[in-house]
Amino acid sequence: MARSPALLLVLTLGLCCPGVWGHRHEMTARFRDRSITHPRVGQRLELECLTTKEDSGAFWIRQDKGGSLHFIVFISSLSRSTFDGNEKKSTRFEASKDGRSYRLVVKSFTREDEGNYFCVMNSNQVLYFSRGQPAFFPVPTTAAPTAPAPTTQRGITKKDPCPMTPDPETSKKKETNFFCEIFIWVPLAAACLLLLLALAVTIILCQNLRTGSPTRNPLHQADTYEHLHLLDHLLGAVTA
Repeated sequence: MARSPALLLVLTLGLCCPGVWGHRHEMTARFRDRSITHPRVGQRLELECLTTKEDSGAFWIRQDKGGSLHFIVFISSLSRSTFDGNEKKSTRFEASKDGRSYRLVVKSFTREDEGNYFCVMNSNQVLYFSRGQPAFFPVPTTAAPTAPAPTTQRGITKKDPCPMTPDPETSKKKETNFFCEIFIWVPLAAACLLLLLALAVTIILCQNLRTGSPTRNPLHQADTYEHLHLLDHLLGAVTA
């Protein structure tokens, strides 16, 4: 459709004629139903092209997503329509003129009909172009993936990655208590050992006394004195 003779004529006029981009009056291409923002599949879509002055007719042209131009219809000032291929009727479109409004109807809107619709008018050998009216299906929105909820595991203790550092004051107290215990328990252990030795000496003396009198046996008497001296020394060490 982009190579139709009518469209080539429009482009030729736009390139060769002076004042082709004149702005002496405005043109507006829009949906007749102003509440429409996006057409639906199979919808009967009506558009209109409004002018501010008399003219010699209007062209309806569609620009697809790729930027190619497609001639749809030329509507004369006498409301005569000429569709693509110089046809008087179309199975896809309807066209008419009502006052200064040139109307285009897409009978059943499909993907093939998506694009920007605009109209072109020739008035006193000057071409006037309207702004394009976008007619596209709404872009489907996809829901953002939701992150899975964190699962909790029972019976598993999680080790603290950051163990608490020991308190210096607490460590100092522990060291002090340790040294105090050493000073207490070491003398007690030594005293117990001395008491055991004194007990052993006492037992030996008792056995010697049972065996005989110390006055009758000089050697035995010397041993007894030696044991008594040792016992006295041990008792003195314990009491000290």
